[in-house]
Amino acid sequence: MTADTYKRDFAANRRLPGIALLAACIGAISTLAAFALLSLIHLFTNLFFFGALSFADRSPSHNTLGAWVVLVPVAGGLIVGLMARYGSEKIRGHGIPEAIEAILFGKSRMSPKVAVLKPLSSGIVIGSGGPFGAEGPIIMTGGALGSLIAQCVRVSAAERKTLLVAGAAAGMTAVFGTPVAAVLLAVELLLFEWRPRSFLPVALACAVAGFARAPLFGAGPLFPLETTPPGALSLFACVLAGLLSGALAAGLSAALYKTEDLFGKLSIHWMWWPALGGLVVGIGGFIEPRALGVGYDVIGDLLHLHLALQAALALLLVKAVMWVVALGSGTSGGVLAPLLMLGAGLGVVMSHLLPGSDPALWPLVCMAATLGATLGAPLTAIVFAFGLTHDSNALLPLLAATLVAHGFATVVMRRSIMTEKIARRGYHIYREYGVDPLERHYIDEVMTREVETIDAELTVGEALAKYFGATQMHRAYPVIDAGKVAGVVERATLERARAKRDGAGAATTLLELMKTRAPVVAVPGETCRLVATRLAVHNLERVPVVDDANTRRLVGIVSRSDLVKPSLAHFDEEHKKERFRRLGPRSAKRRLSPVRRAG
Repeated sequence: MTADTYKRDFAANRRLPGIALLAACIGAISTLAAFALLSLIHLFTNLFFFGALSFADRSPSHNTLGAWVVLVPVAGGLIVGLMARYGSEKIRGHGIPEAIEAILFGKSRMSPKVAVLKPLSSGIVIGSGGPFGAEGPIIMTGGALGSLIAQCVRVSAAERKTLLVAGAAAGMTAVFGTPVAAVLLAVELLLFEWRPRSFLPVALACAVAGFARAPLFGAGPLFPLETTPPGALSLFACVLAGLLSGALAAGLSAALYKTEDLFGKLSIHWMWWPALGGLVVGIGGFIEPRALGVGYDVIGDLLHLHLALQAALALLLVKAVMWVVALGSGTSGGVLAPLLMLGAGLGVVMSHLLPGSDPALWPLVCMAATLGATLGAPLTAIVFAFGLTHDSNALLPLLAATLVAHGFATVVMRRSIMTEKIARRGYHIYREYGVDPLERHYIDEVMTREVETIDAELTVGEALAKYFGATQMHRAYPVIDAGKVAGVVERATLERARAKRDGAGAATTLLELMKTRAPVVAVPGETCRLVATRLAVHNLERVPVVDDANTRRLVGIVSRSDLVKPSLAHFDEEHKKERFRRLGPRSAKRRLSPVRRAG
């Protein structure tokens, strides 16, 4: 087998077509789940605010309850607190951290209770005026459905993760109609890898959801917008917008977890916290009714500058307080739609201050920048903003401002709003991706090719005397039987064998000793990472390398110390500082010096 045969850009995976087909089915199911969730939100909105049994899409801001509106979110919070206490505590929170925790620390297993109670609780909270979006709950619900389906078939934990994320990303696609942004969200927040084995099934699930949502939700962007092309001076405005959006993201995240800490100090059971948070929501909804509920219509008005500056400022302040307190109380709800509204509100304010370009550009830019900085997912935010509006003229400002905001957030924030919640449960998540050096190198690059072997016909006593005496050269030796690797022996194994049968074990041949267990081997085409894992699983120091698992003809041996070599090279790349050229007058003199000598 030549190197070209097994060295590839991506690992081969024969199970990929089957997993992708299953992910496509999950994408369709998650779309139906998204439709059911939005229908529940509409139903409970009509029940709580209008006393009607209807699925019509009505905004809670149009209610005529007067001061009684204060009690509506309290009732919703009370119901959800009881559901969390006696149903499943997993329904608390905004969905994405819970999905991440299940992926990284729960082998991607989620319970049927979550699949049922999460959309129901979210429908009640948002329908009773909770200032949340449907995207977080549908990500959790779609992920739960993907996990449940995966638990019904024979798959590995990695494949189950892929199917869980496929359901989550497909749910987001169904709600917002942004399949590419949903795929990027999966890559930046949920998959924790960039491999075809996971990326392709998730992308296929999002594509299916994108096509399937048209008859249920309609086609086209959610907030169609077209701004004028930006000028060169807009770059400086984008930097300022990015810095302010990053500061808003950091402030919101800090306020949220400070509020959560305050709730944690209360002497009453957490079951009652959502009702207390609902009281703040109710008061805010009485002051500013447009801050109640999902508020997609309000986001559209902000993006099109249909709200005056004073109205935008009031909405921004009230929505921020309502959202922070409600989410900090542990109720069920999402973060994307509130962040979109808050970021767009900041943009409306900035549109009166920033010079150049179309004023309608800044609500969109600040919306994306705030979202990207808060989630720690800048690429998702950029593509998400484009998918919501289809405004191609805004792509360059979106790129500049969102990356500035993300850079600001990475400097001032230790964790994002997503990972902070998980860290508080005792788990640390490191989100920087990189190719493992052991994945980049193959065994034939690090193995020792000249190997001393032992004949399998030797007895245990003869092998100890000849190879493990005072002149011992190696810690272990491969044992060869008729040209095939039979195993590996070291001193401790032989001494244990000799001690058996009252010392008569010394007459046992190595072939008889090797028959008690199958040999653990490696082949040249395997990655160093795969073989390192095999050493750890079998608690071995080294394995023989054979040309083929069937012929078992010895071609080398690899040890743990050999597997360290790629990591040493990676360490040099990261930490060894070198300079090969000098700039300035001295370097010019050096370049001219040979000419001078020649003259």
